[in-house]
Amino acid sequence: MKNKKNQNDKHYINKKENRKNNFEPAKKETYPSEDQVEGRNAVIELLESGKDINKIFITKGEKHGSINKIISMAKERKVILVEKDKRQMEQMAQNENYQGVIAIVPPFEYCEIEDILDKAKEMKEDPFVLILDGIEDPHNLGSIIRTAETAGVHGIIIPKRRAVAVNSTVNKVSAGAVQYMKIARVTNITDSIEKLKEKGLWICGTDINTDTYYYNQDLTGPLGIVIGNEGTGMSDRVKKSCDFLVKIPMKGKVTSLNASVSAGIVIYEAMKQRMK
Repeated sequence: MKNKKNQNDKHYINKKENRKNNFEPAKKETYPSEDQVEGRNAVIELLESGKDINKIFITKGEKHGSINKIISMAKERKVILVEKDKRQMEQMAQNENYQGVIAIVPPFEYCEIEDILDKAKEMKEDPFVLILDGIEDPHNLGSIIRTAETAGVHGIIIPKRRAVAVNSTVNKVSAGAVQYMKIARVTNITDSIEKLKEKGLWICGTDINTDTYYYNQDLTGPLGIVIGNEGTGMSDRVKKSCDFLVKIPMKGKVTSLNASVSAGIVIYEAMKQRMK
């Protein structure tokens, strides 16, 4: 039987009913108040998304493979194309492997939590939200965003402090998924969790110190999944705010997983259950 709290607990039953009713090197060239999207796949996804692009820089002489596709799409959308020599491009790039193309775009536009819930409502689906409690590695954030987008997560909530924001690395690692994902950047994760609860969402935390494996937990219905910091996991306050906790079984000598891997495992279990 699915383990969504103790079904004999009257407090839990009443609570569930209430939830149903609420629902250094060389100086780099910088562009103030603008962001960069780097890498061929990420720039192609950006062009396909229809979002604003101020300018695209390509390395002089780089006119082969997918660069040709980028040039063609940019011309079709009437985006300014600028060729620069390799040294200039390397000074501008924020990632070592920028693949000869850099797009300059307006700053990433974060949304509000309500926008995420509205997206679920428009799709006529139960809200499926990811809450990241202090992810610091942009590679992890980018990978999580990519996984979440493919699995149908309606939006992601990240904190403003002590956590990575959306940047060029995140964009590149996400393979452009950032362009399609609603991301809310909030002052307080615990307060945001409470807001989600008021809207009828159940909050699932991921923690090794629990008895429930993720595949034995009911992850259907309005749901928020919390993924903690890469080293310390969820904060105590956030953990106490969760309705239930799940863990991933570990059989090897290493007893932890990369945050993006953990997120992927639990997200896809939720997706599988929600597709039934």
